[in-house]
Amino acid sequence: MPPDNFTHQTSLIAILRGVLPSRVLEIGDVLYDAGIRAIEVPLNSPDPFASIAALAAQRSDWLIGAGTVLNTEDVGRAHDAGARLILAPNCNVEVIRRSAARGMHVLPGIATATEAFTALDAGTRMLKLFPAVTYGPRHLEALGAVLPRDVRVFPVGGIGAQDIPRWLAAGAGGFGLGSELFRPDYPLADIARRAAELVQVLKNAQTKT
Repeated sequence: MPPDNFTHQTSLIAILRGVLPSRVLEIGDVLYDAGIRAIEVPLNSPDPFASIAALAAQRSDWLIGAGTVLNTEDVGRAHDAGARLILAPNCNVEVIRRSAARGMHVLPGIATATEAFTALDAGTRMLKLFPAVTYGPRHLEALGAVLPRDVRVFPVGGIGAQDIPRWLAAGAGGFGLGSELFRPDYPLADIARRAAELVQVLKNAQTKT
């Protein structure tokens, strides 16, 4: 997937924290079949760059990312492994700038208006509200009143299927989904069921907004 093609199909980012390289392709295929086209492998997973490389080599029409990226060195390693998406829990200006210079999408973690505008000034038009469960949809609504209209905010952290409609109505531009979708001990069939449910809930909510 070209770096500039961040569409409705990538509105759900699957966060595979703790995934093993030996399982990542079968899990990725299940997510793909459900309609999810963006996958994050957090760097505190086992051998994350191997998982990123395997996913990036599997298909050309999905967006593979590295998560929990805390320094510019890991931006470079992720890019070299095939990642075209960088996600961070914090707002690190150098990580944002390095990612943008590499032609990658970057979702820095923000909570306040100050952090949001710092991230925008550094070169991104997408933000990760983290941890979303701490702040809630009304916080996003308040931020949306001052953010430029072309900025997409992705709530991440503690989002369940039942929460998607409220967040979407509050202005969410997409979602990062972790344990609601994947844990290392989830059977493949369970991941498939969860993925299909989340995709359907998002589609239903989008038709109502």
